[in-house]
Formats: sequence, structure tokens, C-alpha cells
Amino acid sequence: MSGIIPAPIWLDTATSTNSELASRADRLPHGAVVACREQTAGRGQRGNSWEAEPGRNLTFSLLLRPSVIGAAESFRMSMLVSIAVAEALERAMPGRRVTVKWPNDIYVDDLKICGILIENSFSGRRIDHAIIGIGINVNQSVFRSDAPNPVSMTLLTGLTYDLDTLLADVTMHIVETFDSYEAAPDDETLSRRYHDRLWRRHGLHRWHGALTGEDITAALRDVALSGHLTLDTDPPRTYAFKEISAIL
Repeated sequence: MSGIIPAPIWLDTATSTNSELASRADRLPHGAVVACREQTAGRGQRGNSWEAEPGRNLTFSLLLRPSVIGAAESFRMSMLVSIAVAEALERAMPGRRVTVKWPNDIYVDDLKICGILIENSFSGRRIDHAIIGIGINVNQSVFRSDAPNPVSMTLLTGLTYDLDTLLADVTMHIVETFDSYEAAPDDETLSRRYHDRLWRRHGLHRWHGALTGEDITAALRDVALSGHLTLDTDPPRTYAFKEISAIL
């Protein structure tokens, strides 16, 4: 709550910043960051790898130590982090609307600019600490992997960004957003801010049900504090993570 976070630990190379931070978590404070110039085995949601050209993007992990958010409320952490990242990137790219693709990918239009992977360490009903792995496409202009829809900040704006400054801005905003919620939890405001940021929040869109194999055209009705997504079908259908995916 002091507005001060530790200076980031920069590594030239790492297999995974989440793994690096996990190995040091016991001796690092809330708000600690491990970042690297080159990540050789970065992980994303669904076990995907993360492409990042060395020295041109941000790949880092942030340590959070919740005191209010318990194990049963862990999706609130995903909401808070994704809101904060989207807000910070939107400030860095004036005129661009930055959204959250459920549960916590960061999009501009239909293009993915950032991935987030949260790994919690539990102690009974509480979260001992959370490691927030974040990859942001910053100054990369060519993508060579088979990822379907990557984009970078420089491709969107034509600008070149200072990585240290951007890292400081993003991590500070995450910690401030998280600490503010922990100081005065307000789930109604949290839900509203998350829903206001949702990608494909309005209109009819196509979805694929992983359990049934069917394609569905429906509006996104709601994302609960538990993380479950509900489509506005008749009757409404509710899905857990990995049970439904958007069709691009």
C-alpha cells in the first residue's frame, strides 16, 4: 500500500520466469518481479508456448501475497490482474481499446497482445502466494510461430517502447489495483470493471463447446466471480474454463 515495489530482478535468459520466481518466492516480498531478456520455455494457458523475440518484449513474473482473497475466491485475482494489465496497456497506446478475453488474455480488436498465467500456492483455505506470469508483445514486428492472431504494441502504434519503463508502469498498476481491492473488497465494482473490459461483450458471436463438440452462436451473458462463463442461450448455458472457447 506504500506505492513502492522492489526493483525488478532482470535475467539475461531463463527457461520460465514463473519457475525462476517460484524458486525464490520464500525470500522475496509482495510485489517482487523477475523479468528476462530471453525466455526459452515460457508457458501459456492450455499448455501453449509463448513466442517472444529476445530483447523486444516483456516476459516477467510478479509475486503477490494475498491476505483477503482465499483459495475459493482465486478467480478474483485473475480479474484484478487482467483489468490492471489492460488499463496499463491502454494508457500506453492512446486511442486503442484494450479488452480481456475470458479468462485473462489481453486483446486489441481480435488480436492477442498479452498472455497471463497465474500459479497459486495454497495453504489450506488460503493462498500463500501467487505467481503472475505475463508476456506482453511490445516491440516485435514479425511473428513466426503458428499462433493464430498475435499483435504487438509497436505494430499497433508505430512507436518503440522502453521496456524498463513499461515494466514499471504495468507492475505498479497491478500491485496498486490488487492492494486497493484487498484494503476494501468490493465485488460489485470488481465485476463491473471486468465486464466492462470483456472482449466480445456485445453482440452475437460463435463459440465452440469442448464437451459436446458443437458450435454455438450466442451473446456473452455473464462471467461470475467463480470464473464461470454464461452464454445467453435459451436456457442460458454456463461453462467452466476449457469447456467453451471463442471461434475467431
